[in-house]
Amino acid sequence: MRKQVAVFLVLFRFQVISFCFAQTLNQTDDGFRGIWYFIGKTNNEYVHKYSGGLGTYPANHSPFAVYSPEAKKTFFCFGGASKDAQLSLLHEVSYFDHTTGKVARPTILLDKATDDAHDNPVLNIDAQGYIWVFSTSHGVERPSYMHRSRKPFDIRAFDKINSTYFKDGKEVPFDNFSYLQSYYQKGKGFFHLMTHYERGMLKYGANKPRRTIGFITSKDGIKWSEIKDIGAIQEGHYQTSGQWKNKIGTSFNMHPDTEKAAGLDYRTNLYYVETNDFGQTWQNAQGQQMQLPLTTPENAALVKEYRSAGLNVYINDVAYTANGSPVILYVTSKGPDPGPNQGPHTWHTAYWTGKTWEINAVTTSDHNYDMGSLYIESQTVWKIIGPTEAGPQPFGTGGEVAVWVSNNQGKTWQKQTNLTPSSAFNHSYVRRPQNVHPDFYAFWADGHARQPSESSLYFSTKKGEVFRLPRQMKNEFEKPIRVNP
Repeated sequence: MRKQVAVFLVLFRFQVISFCFAQTLNQTDDGFRGIWYFIGKTNNEYVHKYSGGLGTYPANHSPFAVYSPEAKKTFFCFGGASKDAQLSLLHEVSYFDHTTGKVARPTILLDKATDDAHDNPVLNIDAQGYIWVFSTSHGVERPSYMHRSRKPFDIRAFDKINSTYFKDGKEVPFDNFSYLQSYYQKGKGFFHLMTHYERGMLKYGANKPRRTIGFITSKDGIKWSEIKDIGAIQEGHYQTSGQWKNKIGTSFNMHPDTEKAAGLDYRTNLYYVETNDFGQTWQNAQGQQMQLPLTTPENAALVKEYRSAGLNVYINDVAYTANGSPVILYVTSKGPDPGPNQGPHTWHTAYWTGKTWEINAVTTSDHNYDMGSLYIESQTVWKIIGPTEAGPQPFGTGGEVAVWVSNNQGKTWQKQTNLTPSSAFNHSYVRRPQNVHPDFYAFWADGHARQPSESSLYFSTKKGEVFRLPRQMKNEFEKPIRVNP
């Protein structure tokens, strides 16, 4: 009996260790299967607060794809789905070869030991062509990981990087980061925007974490600086960012402190700050120097105050005009719940004209988490690609993907085309690759917005051709499947 108990304890301990510390797998997958994920049971016909095919979720992770002109390939990562009965999130990497028009079989980097799509990976490429994959975590319950490809522009094998950062004057393991946005500047290295969680900081709920946003830098991806905070207002923030030349700008909302409900459900207000010197100094769009972290709702980074109007703010993207003026794409609504009662879910652009923030409505959709991307194609021509149209599961996450165009810097918008008519599932989280190429212009996933389902990965060209990545591959390289006329 004692022997059986001892064996059980050893097996149990092994399972716990395996769960907590993912192993580098470097396995070749046989196709592209995205993760299906939900959060927040609603006990009504909408089933979940949000759910669906979320392999390219959330908006606060980027980039999922990077085009390399040297390799003539767009490298991309996604949250993949295991084939196990108990679904698990796989971190996978592949590329689209612009010379052959084919995709490579994805490499399974690791099993994240969760089905939480908040843990989706982020990808970047350094000056030597090494591919980096940053495996995020949703809070502090699971570890995060960094991997670097063994060879430049090669996805077949990755090595785990045991990175460190400075905390309280000491060099400690850098093994936890959330909501990561990765930038790389030649000669300077990596600049990451991220979130870290702090407990015991809030007015209401000592055990609730404050989502503090900040940034961290590294010359080589191995040794990192300390985390420097950007915003620590009330219950915290979600941030979404962009880059123009050496400028990195971030837009964020705030979670108000509230006694009866989680502040993140009532995220509101719109802020923006930027740095031109790799985080040494920060300023607002007007050029006024900012002292960080911001700690009060009323400050010089405020783009638009929405709290008094009772509106939620969901930030989708930040892009820049040819002269470096920021444009923020975001959605507002009357609350966190799905369905028409807290609509309209209004898409807006906020454009810094050089003198003021000009805010205009684009269109409306039917869900808070209808996420799209903004493309500044010229000083006058702007484009949005996103799931603005009602999908087969209306009032669910995502919908049918449409293209919207403005020829007057966002003052008015017209729908140009529907990219995904008559779909079986809702499409969601349309992502703009970094250094985007016209032949791999937008990247997203689909999935049933009410119940667990399979999820496929898609990309579109600048011309509007939509391709599905093969769910089952017989060969090492195959052409994606054209799905729209």
